[in-house]
Amino acid sequence: MLDDLDTIDRRLLDLLQQDGRISNADLARAVKMAPSAVFERVKRLERDGVIRRYAAHLDPRALERSLLAFVLVRTDERTGETGAGADLARLPEVLEVHHVAGQDSYLVKVRVKDPESLGRLLRERFGAIPGVRSTQSTIALETLKEQWALPLEVPAVLPREAARA
Repeated sequence: MLDDLDTIDRRLLDLLQQDGRISNADLARAVKMAPSAVFERVKRLERDGVIRRYAAHLDPRALERSLLAFVLVRTDERTGETGAGADLARLPEVLEVHHVAGQDSYLVKVRVKDPESLGRLLRERFGAIPGVRSTQSTIALETLKEQWALPLEVPAVLPREAARA
């Protein structure tokens, strides 16, 4: 799919990842195209599933979710089964669930208020999921980088600008 994206598509995606609320007029100005053409491109990227959704990124501290932990979960599931992972994904404190290779079955990213909340989550909620055998948690002391934007190769100058230069 990435090969189907031209330089302008990549620039639009880069701009939208930086600010999902950027106006169509500002997008059009940035790529030096008509707003109607940019609108159609963005709609195509949405329709094709390149743009999945738009969201606000909230400050976890402001919502009393300052403790970030990564939990390795080991289950009794057979190869290919992911029922426990689906159950984990339904928990509101769980931000991400990754089915992983190795001794453990899942890597789970959670945000909770404090260590006591993490303990309760693991005992009462994770422990109640059928097939969960054990967990191992790592608490993040400080986040140095956390980003949702995917890296895109975007030239500094768009093709039309290069032709004019």
